[in-house]
Amino acid sequence: MRRRRRARLRAAELGRSRGGLTSKVHLAVERRCRPLSIILIPGQAADSPRFIPVLNKIKVRVPVGRPRARPDAVAADKAYSSRANRAHLRKRGIKAVIPEKTDQAANRKKKGCSGGRPVSHDDTLYKDRNTVERGINKFKEWRGLATRYDKTPESDAAGLHLRGSILWLRSLPTLL
Repeated sequence: MRRRRRARLRAAELGRSRGGLTSKVHLAVERRCRPLSIILIPGQAADSPRFIPVLNKIKVRVPVGRPRARPDAVAADKAYSSRANRAHLRKRGIKAVIPEKTDQAANRKKKGCSGGRPVSHDDTLYKDRNTVERGINKFKEWRGLATRYDKTPESDAAGLHLRGSILWLRSLPTLL
């Protein structure tokens, strides 16, 4: 019985914490705080491994041709700072605007000249990272999403996608 419940919780994208069952939302937004991709994960899971799946879900329609899936630059938190994420961005030709964690910098310096070059990021582009925070606040204007009334991840993800659709529809110019 207990094993079945754990499997159901794992499949349900819910994680255990002190406060009970929790989940996290990973969000990619564009400069006008409109969502491009949304991923719901268990609350105790690490942030850094979810960077590439969030980035891979981005598809932006342009008037002509295939959907655009490669942004010019990506600004992210220190939580997403890892060699794997930076290598993925470098391979795809995307500029990484991710500050280095202090423990990563200390490990690099401890290795001396074999530790590699310090990570650089553009401070002016990093100032735009607050668009993600503003985008999350727009999602939390819905009280049900802010307090997480939905107890199943399916209904919570549906609410997130519905709110994202509404944010996109409100940003469109009116035709009347």
